[in-house]
Amino acid sequence: MLKISKLFHLLMVRNLMMFVDDPDGGVVGPPKNAPASPETFSREYVGELRNENKTYRLKAQALEAENQAASDALAKAGTEADAKVAAATQVANDRILRAELKTVALKAGMIDLDGLKLADLSLVKLNDAGDVEGADALMASLKESKPYLFQSSSTTTQTQTAPNKKDPETVDVRKMTKEEYAAHKKSFAGK
Repeated sequence: MLKISKLFHLLMVRNLMMFVDDPDGGVVGPPKNAPASPETFSREYVGELRNENKTYRLKAQALEAENQAASDALAKAGTEADAKVAAATQVANDRILRAELKTVALKAGMIDLDGLKLADLSLVKLNDAGDVEGADALMASLKESKPYLFQSSSTTTQTQTAPNKKDPETVDVRKMTKEEYAAHKKSFAGK
């Protein structure tokens, strides 16, 4: 790539230098001091010049092809990198969305978070600020259509009463008669 730019730079400088020395600005016309007889070159010399020109022309074409291939590879790599970044961003946004939905579902009183798998998430979006839009509406529609997924909204704590704390009666078996002991033993056998 560096070779191509150097070659291009040299060609441009050479072309510009041709016109800098020319006071006519590159206008082609008869030379001012034309020699009486034109110079002629031998066929061998002209052939050598043409071969040299051909060599440089082929090198320039090869370098141009390399430059084009490198440009194409660079463009392809850039496109692939953009696609990977977009895919990674989408995965990260989906994770954020699921986490936020779980938080909203717990606040709404959802009993089991597996209930989110039943929800239509197409209406829920993540905005540019990173906030979830449409989550509250989704929970409201889920409460209406699938109320079994949610706790009753009247209380947030369990209202079951604790069992009575009653110390078991201690009975001294040594002080019992044989009939009392048999009756006491029967009362436990039934349980």
